[in-house]
Amino acid sequence: MTTMTQKLTFEEYLAYDDGTDTRYELVDGELVPMSLGTGKHGAIIRFLVRQFEDALAQSGQPWVPLPALVGVRSPRGRNWDTSRIPDVTVLPLAQWEAMSDSLSETLREREAVINLSEPPPILVVEVVSPSTKTDDYRSKRAEYGLLEIPEYWIVDPIEEKITLCLLEHQLYDSTEFRGADLIQSSTFPDLNLTAAQVLAGKL
Repeated sequence: MTTMTQKLTFEEYLAYDDGTDTRYELVDGELVPMSLGTGKHGAIIRFLVRQFEDALAQSGQPWVPLPALVGVRSPRGRNWDTSRIPDVTVLPLAQWEAMSDSLSETLREREAVINLSEPPPILVVEVVSPSTKTDDYRSKRAEYGLLEIPEYWIVDPIEEKITLCLLEHQLYDSTEFRGADLIQSSTFPDLNLTAAQVLAGKL
């Protein structure tokens, strides 16, 4: 993945607009363009959002799953800021509505960012691609742990596995699921999905 060399502060990142529909994460002050989420990657994201929506409709929990619409400011780095945009973010509906209401009409949805002083998401998902594999398994895992995000899914269609990480004292304990394994989620305990279904992006 190509990383732009221009260094930005967090505030400059929030206001950044290059006139295109490209979405960027901010990593140590540098803009990193995100993939378009097409093909299998996009299918997995759409599938998980639908499954989470169905589970929430049944449980009545006032949460909302969002596909790559919410940034999460990261504690990474000393001199330059980092802000990640998970492929799927689950957060309280009231928190999302408050973020949406506060956005200026001139800003695009990517500027909806959970700041360090705000409650973290309930769950985040990253779908691995060849260009993001190291970040998804290492950097983001460490950052999301420090942010105290209770549950982190690493969906890896390359290795054909799902790594489910549950928070324990700012570190994640992880379990791998493959094939016909039923995913065991603390956030969605009644979710009846196998690893194969998630990786295929369909039931």
